[in-house]
Amino acid sequence: MQNKLFVFLFFFSVSIFAQNASLANSYFRKGEYEKAISFYKPLHEENPIRRDYFKNLLTCYQQTEKYAFAEKLLNQQAKQFPRHTYLNVEIGYNYQLQSQNKKATTYYNKALKSIEKRPTDAFSIGQSFKQNHLLDYALQTYQLAENLDPKLNTQINVAKIYGEKGDFNNMFNSYLNLVEKNEKQYINVQRLTAVFITDDKTNNANIIFKKLLLKRSQNNPKDAWNILLSWLFMQQKEYNKAFIQEKALYHRNLNNLSEITEIGRVAFENKAFLTAQNCFLFIIKNTDKSIKNQYLILNSEIYLLQIKQKLASNQKDLNIINTKFESLINQYGANNNTLYLQIAYAHFLAYSYNQPQKAITILEKLLPFTASKFQKGEIQIKLADILVFTNQFNQALILYSQVQTELKNSTLAQTARFKVAQTSYYKGDFDWAKTQLKVLKASTSQLIANDALHLNLLITNNTVNDSVQTALKIFAKAELLAFQNKNNQAIDTLSSLLLNFKGHAIEDDALFKQAELYTTIQKYTQAENNYLKIIKNYPTSILLDNTYFQLAELYNNALNNSEKAKEMYQKIIFEFPSSIYLVEARKKYRKLRGDTI
Repeated sequence: MQNKLFVFLFFFSVSIFAQNASLANSYFRKGEYEKAISFYKPLHEENPIRRDYFKNLLTCYQQTEKYAFAEKLLNQQAKQFPRHTYLNVEIGYNYQLQSQNKKATTYYNKALKSIEKRPTDAFSIGQSFKQNHLLDYALQTYQLAENLDPKLNTQINVAKIYGEKGDFNNMFNSYLNLVEKNEKQYINVQRLTAVFITDDKTNNANIIFKKLLLKRSQNNPKDAWNILLSWLFMQQKEYNKAFIQEKALYHRNLNNLSEITEIGRVAFENKAFLTAQNCFLFIIKNTDKSIKNQYLILNSEIYLLQIKQKLASNQKDLNIINTKFESLINQYGANNNTLYLQIAYAHFLAYSYNQPQKAITILEKLLPFTASKFQKGEIQIKLADILVFTNQFNQALILYSQVQTELKNSTLAQTARFKVAQTSYYKGDFDWAKTQLKVLKASTSQLIANDALHLNLLITNNTVNDSVQTALKIFAKAELLAFQNKNNQAIDTLSSLLLNFKGHAIEDDALFKQAELYTTIQKYTQAENNYLKIIKNYPTSILLDNTYFQLAELYNNALNNSEKAKEMYQKIIFEFPSSIYLVEARKKYRKLRGDTI
């Protein structure tokens, strides 16, 4: 019984202690220092070794100008822990806050002097200087320690201080010094510098980092410099330059081709098709045809065919792609080892080669060969998509529902639920679509959640005052036609909608969707006219920031009017501060203006 009581009291006291610490920290963060003192004081007395309690209590005294209390606390701590030489910094800073700078300097020098006896004390002393914003003293501390003991690794600490000072040149140099000592440190350098590097190659930090890497690469060649350059170019979306660095590494060491595969994949996803193509051709050329490399080669072949598909301009190009797919399937076989080849072929047949029924047959035959329920779910969704493409809605809904049931709470299940909503929307069953979308607004996938929110808003905004929902049904039909690559029919359907439903809430949606389709079929002037109509006639539309951004992109990329593009990007920057396009608009505006950031 006594043991149980002891255990209870122990855990009760631990709980109270943790609660007090939480309250102390909360008051401290809010700047309620008097309240924080009442909690930190007993916490420190019970745990004088805890540096966080001590430091926060000291700061509270200083923030409330109770310097005598701070001094008493410091003296007690110095007496109890004489080896804690960093306390000299804290004592000096307490004098500095009282404008007793001469005394402060005496204690700062005393702290620096103690490093001569124990260079390892530099880390605690340097941290104290840094916490008190005495950055030059902190630098002096670490540099002194490394001079006394070159084995001490102070470069990260030094680099972080230079970063706080905004001295990128010295910061990056300090990080690169780590690599000079140990080449494997390039991984840490990537992590530590990532916060300063952006996807804008004209960013000042990017420029400095690149120059320093190139200089070191010339003076003292190392694989790490190529690796870091490749990484930098990938951040800047200069995929071809990254590929050049990785090729150099491969020819030097004949290492695996995984990094080149990754560059090819990312380049493909970002529509840098020429670089992606060069990556995958390089992989095929430099890989022996043994069984162990079969997947690597086949994966590269699939990407090459998908690139050709994106670049195809006529039926002859498509026929060549079809022949190559058939050749690969004959070579590698139609089995569970070539699932992704067959899925890629089915996608090509359905969406590019006008043979959706053959695509359906291929995917149906694949289902028994799947290695996991997730792989099966992926194929079921692709099969259902093609069924929607061919207006076989009920069969598609059954497959989507099966994925939802079999893979509950997974991302695939959420994707399937969204597609149930989307298919129901295409059919004109808006109530059921909204039921599915309400669940998805809290999806763990941000992309699915955003798509669900957008579709739910579209349905809600256009059914409130339209019990028959005729206009929305026509719009949904146009969206289905667009999904089915029947762009001209979709444009005509939207034109009919705009003609017969003037003044309806759906007009801005129809104009926007039609503008997107005009852009797809390269009728850029018509797209421009639609966007301008939205801006003129629908100043409160929820699509207004989308419209400005797409119009800016149109001027920038298709109509070669950089001045108008700047004007549209500027609208987003100054009038839509919460827009999802704000960061991209600012970057593109500055680029067009010729800024060097």
